[in-house]
Amino acid sequence: MTGPYDDLLDLPHPTSTKHPRMPLSDRAAQFSPFAALSGHGAAIAETARLTDRRIALDEDAKAELDRKQKLLLALIAEQPEITVTWFQPDEKKEGGRYITTTGRLKRIDEARRILQMADRTAIPLEDILAIEGDCFRWLDGAE
Repeated sequence: MTGPYDDLLDLPHPTSTKHPRMPLSDRAAQFSPFAALSGHGAAIAETARLTDRRIALDEDAKAELDRKQKLLLALIAEQPEITVTWFQPDEKKEGGRYITTTGRLKRIDEARRILQMADRTAIPLEDILAIEGDCFRWLDGAE
């Protein structure tokens, strides 16, 4: 089968003497997609991100935490190793997440209501859900 342009198929590619050829990387860039709604993808991802609700402690759980905090105040010089589960509020939306931190207790700042760990993690006392550690063994077995 022959066509009217078959004679052009074997000709060399025309090259301009005025304009150099565009590099392949630049040629590809001209076909890249245009983001008309910049930031839209990030906004959708933020909306889809899930957060946890804060658990409201009952009076018994609050009393147990108070007992453990008082014991920790008495043991502060020993810097006991404890595991604290606490609620970290989300900065961008309602809710937050629960974090479990294990480390040595440095101090309890009662004025600022913060539990300070040796690794400089500051945990607000009102956000604490649970405190665990070997130093509470005799306390747990007392009841």
